[in-house]
Amino acid sequence: MSADHLIDIEKFNADLWKMADELRANSGLASNEYFMPIMGLLFLRQATNRYYEALAAIEADKAAGKIPDRALVEADFLRRRAMMLPEAARYDVIMEKRKDGSLGQSLIAAMEAVEEHFPPLAGQLPKDYARFDDELLESMMRKFDAEALRKASGDVFGRIYEYFLAEFSKQGAHDNGEFFTPPSIVQTIVNVIEPEHGIILDPACGSGGMFVQSSHFIEDAGQDTMKRVTFYGHEKNETTAKLAQINLAVHGLQGTIRAGNEAITYYKDPHELVGKCDFVMANPPFNVDEVDAEKINGDKRLPFGLPGVNKQKKVSNANYLWLQYFYSYLNENGRAGVVMSSQASSAGRDEAKVRQKMVESGAVDVMIDIRGNFFYTRTVPCQLWFFDRAKERAPERAEHVLMLDARNIFRKVSRSICDFSPEQQKNIAAIIWLYRGQTSRFLKLVESYLAEAIARGQAAKAPLTSFGQALTRLTGLLEPFASEKREPDPFAESWKELSATQAIVAADIAAFSAEADHQADTWAEGGAGAELDSGALNAAREGLQPLAGQCRDQIDLVAKVVGRVVDTAVKDLSARESGVWKNTDINKARKALEEVRAGAAEALRLTRYFVRQADWLQERFPEARLRDVEGLVKVVRRAEIEAHDWSLTPGLFVGVAPEEVDEDFDFEEALRSIHIDLKGLNEEAAELALRISRNLEELGA
Repeated sequence: MSADHLIDIEKFNADLWKMADELRANSGLASNEYFMPIMGLLFLRQATNRYYEALAAIEADKAAGKIPDRALVEADFLRRRAMMLPEAARYDVIMEKRKDGSLGQSLIAAMEAVEEHFPPLAGQLPKDYARFDDELLESMMRKFDAEALRKASGDVFGRIYEYFLAEFSKQGAHDNGEFFTPPSIVQTIVNVIEPEHGIILDPACGSGGMFVQSSHFIEDAGQDTMKRVTFYGHEKNETTAKLAQINLAVHGLQGTIRAGNEAITYYKDPHELVGKCDFVMANPPFNVDEVDAEKINGDKRLPFGLPGVNKQKKVSNANYLWLQYFYSYLNENGRAGVVMSSQASSAGRDEAKVRQKMVESGAVDVMIDIRGNFFYTRTVPCQLWFFDRAKERAPERAEHVLMLDARNIFRKVSRSICDFSPEQQKNIAAIIWLYRGQTSRFLKLVESYLAEAIARGQAAKAPLTSFGQALTRLTGLLEPFASEKREPDPFAESWKELSATQAIVAADIAAFSAEADHQADTWAEGGAGAELDSGALNAAREGLQPLAGQCRDQIDLVAKVVGRVVDTAVKDLSARESGVWKNTDINKARKALEEVRAGAAEALRLTRYFVRQADWLQERFPEARLRDVEGLVKVVRRAEIEAHDWSLTPGLFVGVAPEEVDEDFDFEEALRSIHIDLKGLNEEAAELALRISRNLEELGA
């Protein structure tokens, strides 16, 4: 999907979210009451799209003689990752019948028809649409019937679905938001364990995000998910388990997900998968302290024994139950990635004894520290634990654990939420690749950043040219006024500064275009497609540094200077009264200049951005080999872990990153962060003012 398409989807998501605001205002329902109905409409829209897409493919195959001309069966659609959707459940059919005054009943009938024809969803879909007024339902359905959504692909729906889950999680719409693990955390786990075959288990699966991201990973490699893996999940909350089934269905996936009391996971193996899983991924509940120790004593899923037991014969903290479960589910080559409380990696007493045995097994592979504010409902930091059972049988690997402190790697999404950017996710994965000796993957990533920077440099030429043309247009309109004789002339110095700055900008734009062409030609001749070599890539990256830095300041400077010139003319010299001052044309030209300035600045930012990604990797690992980097990463031997009381806290081993002098401070990112903070404060102030106003009204003030 193109970057432009993603921008459109983000805007579209925001527009769709207004639907939730409409429901909150007009239905009188709490967010946890209208959450599932909205998810149901999104599911029907996606299922209808997939049905018609598969139908068209089937008809094309018939016409080409690839399949016989016969009555269609369910298998024809399942083969194309779609359901053979009953007519009553098709979105367009329901919309046609909306005028009969029973839209709620039509939606209930649609959900029942889907469940009847698709057993994995039996009892999972929402059927409480009768509580909504038909007019409100129609408004909701129209928003999901926009032209963009009628033609949307599965990936688009997946992004919209994830967006809605995230937004409802922020609202605390369901179970305090615990059903949702942020995609950047899930993607990081996927990038490390690379779940691309066999049995994948998530014993605390929430809304199924781990399965969906695994599917993306498999399909990005050109494989068919359902031919490569089998998904198994368990979720304590019935409603959340329904979300998982719908989430899988929205993405054209299937899995076996069991729902029930949380105790089932602690006291039983719901799918009987001990020793059978190729991959385990989970974000289990942290710090649970009510598990009956007598019921689990001797459980084969606890090979390292019980952690601490209190006087009430309860396990003091279930974190090490979960960790052992994940370990025991793996087969001899299995990998696991787990979100865990930061407290667990250095917990003492009986938990430390269990942790010692886990380290001594050789299976503990990677530990990653994550800063706070990554989760919508938890502000505390967390850690990612990774097991690799194959490591147990490799003496040269079993002695080592990779410690990675990623607390300084993040981007700010809102005042209270952070995540990893896609490139930050890739950079973390690249460190893991070096740890595993996969040098070529690391170099290919660096190469991709450089290629992207060159492509962005080429793409920046057009907006820069447009900026130069817009600047010339505006200064041309100002020149007659500047040429008028005045004694004294306070305008002369400003005009002289503008002329000089304009000349510098013109030269910079020309130099940028020439450098962009030069780098593109150089890359085409010897960079792209050549045998990857760290030294050659370093040289190419250094050659791109001038390209990344040119024009940055001068464009903003000349825009400020020309604005100051116009303001001086209007405010100090009454320019509007001059016969040569074309006020309307000048205002239009000034607005046009600002619009193209923003486009040019963004194009330059993206060019610099991808060079910086290559910088980040190659400055830390210049020879494309893993080395200890202060404050970031260290390969730690078992003896060192033992010396620290078997602690697995990355920050304890990697040290503190040295303070860096940033000679190329990213003002744009700093301003973006300030803007996010200011926006959050303004929203809080508005909400507080509204609450005060309502309280005063209730008091009769």
